[in-house]
Amino acid sequence: MPTSTHLADAPSSSAAVSGAPRKRGRAAAQGGTRAALPDLTANLSLDSHEPIGKQIFRALREAIFVGQMVPGTPLSEKEVSDMFQVSRQPVREAFIKLVEAGVLQVLPQRGTFVKRISPRQVREGRFIREAIETAVVRKAAVSITDDQLQALADNLREQKLAAKANDTAAFLALDEAFHYAIAQTIDCTAAWETIQDIKAQMDRVRYLSLPDVSPLDLLIRQHAKILAGLRAHDPSAAEDAMRHHLREILVSLGPIAERNPAWFEADEPERVPLST
Repeated sequence: MPTSTHLADAPSSSAAVSGAPRKRGRAAAQGGTRAALPDLTANLSLDSHEPIGKQIFRALREAIFVGQMVPGTPLSEKEVSDMFQVSRQPVREAFIKLVEAGVLQVLPQRGTFVKRISPRQVREGRFIREAIETAVVRKAAVSITDDQLQALADNLREQKLAAKANDTAAFLALDEAFHYAIAQTIDCTAAWETIQDIKAQMDRVRYLSLPDVSPLDLLIRQHAKILAGLRAHDPSAAEDAMRHHLREILVSLGPIAERNPAWFEADEPERVPLST
């Protein structure tokens, strides 16, 4: 499902890896087996001006997000560098960033593995994301143009088509583009880049939650309320709609962890709750 041409500059979604074996990935995690490293070479472009290490980082991150590499999957610098036919240095850089994002762990004398999801890190990421995106959407409600509103409306229409086709990968790509486009309206893409760095665990839960726990129609209605606040140039309405939308993950986190126990670490509640 292509995104609107007005949103063509949006970054690739964490759910946009082609052919992601969603059900197979979940079964592997729950059964305790380790999935083989998938072929991710199609996700790299040698003609791109983007550094190869960054492309490798994104390809591995997206494969983890959509369940192509389940918790416990081992990774080695040699295996990944051989697959992409590059030296180990860009692979090492990608591994470091994935460890910092909380999706890989290095176990001494054992190796590097895909990490389980931390419920606490999900809540922390959501808390930070809410602080940033509610501030962004308030600014956007004041300054947004008719063309920018139309681009968001086009995106929302395509979300509905993706939902009708039950295409969760396309929906998540459009969801990502929708939020990114709002940051673009105030010429503050740095805000979105900051969010990208802290929402890794959230994206993994988002993938697992669709469409059973977080129905696509519900998320579309929430997006529509955000758009309505923007269209009315009402900062408070836009902020309230964004806040409500971003707190949806707090509703789905518990049921998703119960359904996919092999994907999650034991919970560590915060001393000061971040969910209220």
